[in-house]
Amino acid sequence: MKAMMVTRFGGPEVLEARTLEVPKPNSKQVLIRVEATSVNFADIKARYGKYHGASQPPFIPGLDAAGVIEAVGEEVEELKVGQRVIAFPKSGSYAEYIVVDEALTFVLPEGIGFDIAAACPIVSFTSYRLLANVARIEPGETVLIHAAAGGIGTTAIQLAKLLGAARVIGTVGSENKVHMALEAGADHVIHYGKEGFADQVKELTNGEGADVILDSIAGWVTEESLRCLAYYGRLVNFGNASGEAGQIKTSDLHSSCRSLLGFSLGTTRNKRPHLLRETADRVLPYLANGQLQIKIGQEFSLEEASAAHDWVESRKSTGKVVLRVR
Repeated sequence: MKAMMVTRFGGPEVLEARTLEVPKPNSKQVLIRVEATSVNFADIKARYGKYHGASQPPFIPGLDAAGVIEAVGEEVEELKVGQRVIAFPKSGSYAEYIVVDEALTFVLPEGIGFDIAAACPIVSFTSYRLLANVARIEPGETVLIHAAAGGIGTTAIQLAKLLGAARVIGTVGSENKVHMALEAGADHVIHYGKEGFADQVKELTNGEGADVILDSIAGWVTEESLRCLAYYGRLVNFGNASGEAGQIKTSDLHSSCRSLLGFSLGTTRNKRPHLLRETADRVLPYLANGQLQIKIGQEFSLEEASAAHDWVESRKSTGKVVLRVR
C-alpha cells in the first residue's frame, strides 16, 4: 500500500511516499480502506518531534480517517465488513489502509460523504467535549473561541450555539479570516492583530467577560483571556500553537470562582477511549441532520501531503484541510 511517512524531524519536505505492506488487524481491531484523512496541527507538531507521545521517524502521521471496513478481528463484536466508518488510528492515517481498535471506530450515518467524514472526527469530537464535558456550558452563556476560523474554531462556534450559548465571540489573527468565523455563526469576530482582545470582549459583554473561553494558542493569549473571563467562568486550554506557556497566578482564580481547565483528545483516546462513544452518539446526528456543517478550506491528494502541511503551517488556512486517498 502507499503511505506518506515522516522520514526525519523537520519541515514539510520530510514527508515522503513509501510502499508498505497492508497492516493486519489483531483480534480487537478492524482493517479500514481509507478514502480520506485530514491534516491537524498536531500532525505538524509530530513532524517536528514536538507532539506529546510522538513516534520516532520513520512514522506515518495522521490522527483520523474515513473509509470502509475491509476485515475484522475475531473478537470484534459490533462492526462488520463493508461498513462506512470514521476512526482514530494509533499508527497514523496518511495511508491507503489502517488498522484501528474497535473502540475507536464509529459507523457513519447515511448521507455523510467521505470528505466531510474525514474532516470531522478531531474537530467535532474535540469541540463537543470541550464545551459539553469540560467547560459544562450552560444555556445563555457567552463563549469566546480563539483561532475561530480554523477547523476546531468553526466547529466549536456551531456547537456552542447548538448547546445553548447566547453569544459567541471569535478571535482571528488576520483580517481575511473574519468572514470564515462569521459564516460559521459567530456573533462578533475580533481581529486582534498585534493588539489585545480582552478590552473588546469586555465591551461586548457590558464589562462581564466571557463565561467560557476555548484556548488552543496558550502564551500571551491565555494571559489576556484571563483578563476577560467572567466570574465563575471556565478557561479551557487544549493546545499551545504559539509554542509558549501562559503564566497564571492562583490569586487570579479563587476569589473570582474562575477555573482553568485542560483537555487533550489524544490523551482521552489513549486513557479513556470509552468516553468517545458517547461523544460520537451526540455529534454524528448533528452532522447527519445538517445542524453541524464542517468547513473544508482546502483538499489535497495523499501525495500532496507536504503541500498540505505547508499550507496549514503558513497560518493562511481556514476550515479543515483534507487529504484525498482515493
